[in-house]
Amino acid sequence: MATVDECRKALHDLAAKLAANAEARGRLDFDRTLACRVTDLETAFHGRIAGGLLTDIADGDDPKAKIALVANSEDLLKLIAGELDITRAVAARQITIRANPFDLLKLRKLL
Repeated sequence: MATVDECRKALHDLAAKLAANAEARGRLDFDRTLACRVTDLETAFHGRIAGGLLTDIADGDDPKAKIALVANSEDLLKLIAGELDITRAVAARQITIRANPFDLLKLRKLL
């Protein structure tokens, strides 16, 4: 099991990765709130995806978030590190992503 600090760092690493990718592919017109719920640590983080960037990462849940990612700590770290394929993880129910279908299509462009 990973720690809360490792999960927090992974989300900040993801934000840096998205920022680097945004310069290469241009800004994506997408603005949604995001909640990341880590089930085995009973903790959550929230932030905002805007213009292809992940910003305003903070501790705590956002129950009104338009996009919710639910995973255990190890799967979250693997997903962010690129060691876990998101499509297979969702199909195997290792992770859950709650969002409307159009948002899911836009999210695929980010990753």
